[in-house]
Amino acid sequence: MTFDELNLNKPLQNALTELGYTTPTPIQQKVFSVVMSGKDVCGIAQTGTGKTFAYLLPCLRQYQFSKEHQPQVIILVPTRELVVQVVESVQKLATYMNLMVVGVYGGVNFKTHLADVQQGADILVATPGRLVDFLSTGALKTKSLKKLVIDEVDEMLNLGFRAQLNVILDLLPPKRQNLLFSATLTDDVEQLIDTYFSSPVRVEAAPAGTPLDNIEQVAYRVPNFYTKVNLLNLLLGQDSSMTKVLVFAATKQLADDLYDQLEADCPEKIGVIHSNKSQNYRFNSVEQFKQGTYRILIATDIIARGIDVADVSHVINFDLPEEPESYIHRIGRTGRADRKGIAISFVTEPDEKQLIAIEHLMNYQVPVMPLPEKLVISDELTDAEKPQIRMKTVPLKIPVVEEGGGAFHEKIDKNKKVNVRRDYAAEKRLKYGRPIKRGGKK
Repeated sequence: MTFDELNLNKPLQNALTELGYTTPTPIQQKVFSVVMSGKDVCGIAQTGTGKTFAYLLPCLRQYQFSKEHQPQVIILVPTRELVVQVVESVQKLATYMNLMVVGVYGGVNFKTHLADVQQGADILVATPGRLVDFLSTGALKTKSLKKLVIDEVDEMLNLGFRAQLNVILDLLPPKRQNLLFSATLTDDVEQLIDTYFSSPVRVEAAPAGTPLDNIEQVAYRVPNFYTKVNLLNLLLGQDSSMTKVLVFAATKQLADDLYDQLEADCPEKIGVIHSNKSQNYRFNSVEQFKQGTYRILIATDIIARGIDVADVSHVINFDLPEEPESYIHRIGRTGRADRKGIAISFVTEPDEKQLIAIEHLMNYQVPVMPLPEKLVISDELTDAEKPQIRMKTVPLKIPVVEEGGGAFHEKIDKNKKVNVRRDYAAEKRLKYGRPIKRGGKK
């Protein structure tokens, strides 16, 4: 099947021709007619299978020109990088259409985005937090809204956007078409669908967790962090086909540590991005990786969904992810658009359980390769890798010697009980200034 066989108009067909696309992917082919029917859709497809075009093509096909330029389609995505890339995709497909698309996200002055939206936005691409800002302040007019698209919804829930999603779904007009796209269908996603969707049609292009056929997967068993660094340096030096290498680290600190180790050998050829980096730094790093200035880009899982770079030759799992589903998202960065890709994982002894969970999810055993002969096995350990001696400490109770004070105080003289003979005459004289004598009874 080709795009010519879909019910596309001339502007979209011309745009696809210029982009060099002739054949729709399975998810694009299956979703198109369902979205055109007006029913709610739940699309399940792996990263790199063309999900973005799958919902953009029918949305743009049903777009109707309006002089008011108010949002007819709102697209929710989890990260800033993904906002930018979806906006670029809309602009490419709408080359021969008269529409305005605006992207809004956190980290930018709200008034700047407000001015952009007020100038006109037929399609609004947003992160959940920034869309809540617009809806809660009444700055966004939604009377023209026809479709709500939630992309990468599983990642949104993982990032803690559940409350924002509930607010958005409650505040938007009830008469709308809901389109949800995800790489995995978790219990949280199912609950969201049951609560807010109306008899959605489920479209699944490939079973969740199925490895892509055009991605070659291998693993190396290594003992520690510095041996991983040596292995990565060795592979980069020996394999000239590693032209665009995306390296995933478990944490922001590990990403920075790895950058420090590699930067000396690859000056001005390596970049690092994670949520602690500024917005401009992140955008610049991804752009330099796209253009080929950077050969290596180190990233964390939070940023993984926002990276859509063509011709990524290799994905390196420097650390295995905690969630098996994240492995699918990671390796989906390579082998895109029917190209071949290679995914390499470094597995330490504590990672064995995670590797087993990943293989169980994919129903596929990742081949383990022998370590290269020239690899230098390091004995040096990071602070996190050093064995932690944990002994139960029993606090000693030292008796406190009380020397008075606290609640203790001396009694006043009149309250002291002492066996003395009282001189009442002297007491009366002291009190009244003269002795008081009792007179006889009358």
